[in-house]
Amino acid sequence: MIRAIILAAGFGTRLRPLTDHTPKPLLDVAGLPMIAYPLLLLRSAGISEALINLHHLGEQIRHALGDGSRYGVRITYSEENPILDTGGAIKNAEGFLGGDTFVVLNADTIVDLDLPAMLACHRGRGGIGTMLLREDPEVRRYGAIEVDVTDRVRRFLGFPAEVAEPLEPLMYGGVWILEPRVFEYMSPGVFSITKQTGPALMRAGEALYGYRYGGYWRVLDTPDGLKAGRRDLQAKRLRFTGESAPRDRRR
Repeated sequence: MIRAIILAAGFGTRLRPLTDHTPKPLLDVAGLPMIAYPLLLLRSAGISEALINLHHLGEQIRHALGDGSRYGVRITYSEENPILDTGGAIKNAEGFLGGDTFVVLNADTIVDLDLPAMLACHRGRGGIGTMLLREDPEVRRYGAIEVDVTDRVRRFLGFPAEVAEPLEPLMYGGVWILEPRVFEYMSPGVFSITKQTGPALMRAGEALYGYRYGGYWRVLDTPDGLKAGRRDLQAKRLRFTGESAPRDRRR
């Protein structure tokens, strides 16, 4: 059974003072807490089991979301002390995720993704993982994931230094689909999946692919990003929310 992890433990430092007393995943975005969007995306793909990692003001997230039934997803929580970064959080959840293909989402990224189509593409290629990738004029500034003509990742954030074939630089879009074998390339501790695990997969010659995406995408981790996301989501309905998206009646 496919399960998912939503990364939600961060301090939200770039959104202070809003996040001094409210965790970033609970900030309102068009009548829903930010983290509702990845939960609804999972529901739309028929994924009913998700783990959410907690650290900063985590009890507020647990209280607000409960068992997840309001969003059609059964939620398991993973407390972190200290905070483990993205890779450490995923490794820490190996007992929950390790039985089958799993999905990794960010609590602060809203993407109007056809997740079943991405899953089908991942299964068809048979690699250890598939990353959501998108074109962006600032790709070099934020870190390029470079793919060949088959969309296989050949250079990951500059590693390896030299690749003989022509490559296209794309930007990571905040979604992974991974096979449980990836845990062989992770050790317990504090580490980043992009900075440590991605290059480790390149060194081992593992087949990692990109899934190209050109639809709506927004990271809400800065005041400008949050403002834009609120404006966007007031003006449009995402494919995975539909008419049945629950509204936050506390507001």
